[in-house]
Formats: sequence, structure tokens, C-alpha cells
Amino acid sequence: MPLACQAPSKKKREQLKKLNLANPWHLIAVGFGTGLCPKAPGTCGSFAAGIICYVLLAYCSHWALAAVLLVTCVAGTIACSKAEQAMGVHDHGGVVIDEFAGMFLTALTVPAGWALTGAVSSFVFFRIFDILKPFPVSLADRKIGGGLGIMADDIVAALYAALCNYMLFAFIL
Repeated sequence: MPLACQAPSKKKREQLKKLNLANPWHLIAVGFGTGLCPKAPGTCGSFAAGIICYVLLAYCSHWALAAVLLVTCVAGTIACSKAEQAMGVHDHGGVVIDEFAGMFLTALTVPAGWALTGAVSSFVFFRIFDILKPFPVSLADRKIGGGLGIMADDIVAALYAALCNYMLFAFIL
């Protein structure tokens, strides 16, 4: 069975229990609870972010999405640092605010009027690059510590996904 589909180990569940969901930083780190999904928490977080992307693309401007991305990156870096300190582990699978940032960045390449298609393509492309972690995603994942490191690999994966999204829509349009 692929790793993404396996239930978290007892150790991983114990590490998650060290978070206090009454602490807003911990709640943000786990994507408002989506990272607590027992199977594939990164995919659950990306899916939730995809719904937000759809709403922002359908009813707001790209400027609103960019503002949400900026706030997510800043708050996410702090939240990831706090969660890492509480759990004593770097980039725990339940920490998924980085997936939200990656999805928001990828969705910035969706043209107006393509909200649903764009949210779906953003999800698919982002998950592919987040799971496969091609160079330099893998390098960012291993070499950058703290909350910034947790966020960095997903931002780099999102750049690959955004490029694919851009090419997809350039081909369609």
C-alpha cells in the first residue's frame, strides 16, 4: 500500500496529541483540522484548500487570492514553527497549512472564468509535485529547517504545479 494511504503510526498519533487545538497557531498548522485526517492528511488539506481556491476564483479577484496566499505564508511559517516545537518533529504529516499555501500559489495561474476546472487542475498538479518532490523540492524538504522549511518545499512544488497549470490553460485557451 502506498505511504500516502496508510494510517498514521501510533508514534505519529502521539506526536499530534502534543498539539493544543485551542492554540490558534496549532489549529492553523493542522489546516483547521484537515491535517487530523487519519489517512492522507496532506491530500485532505489540499482538498480543503481547493474548495477555498474555487470560491476565491469564482467570486473574488486574483488579488484576493494573492492576499490570502501572503497571509497563509506568513501565518503558516509561524504556525509550523510552533507545531514543530510542540511535537518535537520536523514536517509532521498532520501539519498541512503548507499544502494550503501551495494550492493558493498554484491557483494563481487559473484564468478568470475557469474556477472549477482551475481548482481541480491545481489540486491534481500540486499533489503530483508535492508527493514526488522532484529536485529542488526534495532539497528544500531536507535542507531548510523550522517553519520556513516546512513551508518551502510546498512552495517550490507549487511553482512546478503552477507552471503546468499555466501551460494547460495556455493550450486550452
